[in-house]
Amino acid sequence: MKILSKLIAVSFAASAIFFSTNVKAQTVAANKFTFSLGAETGVPTGVARLGANFVLGASGKFQYGVTNNFAVTFAAGGYHFFPKTDPLTNKKYGSYGEIPLKIGVKEFVIPNFYVAAEGGLAWEKLEGNQGWAPFHRRDLAGGIGYADKHWDLGVRYEDFYMKDYHSGVVALRLAYGFGL
Repeated sequence: MKILSKLIAVSFAASAIFFSTNVKAQTVAANKFTFSLGAETGVPTGVARLGANFVLGASGKFQYGVTNNFAVTFAAGGYHFFPKTDPLTNKKYGSYGEIPLKIGVKEFVIPNFYVAAEGGLAWEKLEGNQGWAPFHRRDLAGGIGYADKHWDLGVRYEDFYMKDYHSGVVALRLAYGFGL
């Protein structure tokens, strides 16, 4: 949790610093909407790394340019956590998925390079016919990336938290975007 807190604090601090200065990194078109579709891959963190070894996902993200270097985002998607084999029984742990819904901010600190912070909720989908987990989790994410008119390549840490239960992912997202 300490790493997550520091990453989110750094993301928000960097956004505040660069938002309050006169940066000319005009990567976002002011007063315009864009939409991107992305593929994501990563490694599980927290409790998730005990039973999973790889994460694969997809996401869609709406972005609205408030200024030429600051945007508000809304993201939704899904991750699948691929299970490890239990060394005691030689059987696979159960696989599961997370479906996050998040809002956030994206600040271009220099042309094409950004810091981002997002927050929302995530729901867990259990393997097979087990259905949905009976709870949702808080979802916080912070990251950095490179984006041009169509392509977005970003790295982020995402934490799914509920009481004393932390799971998450360090993910790489490659997305293609277009104006609306």
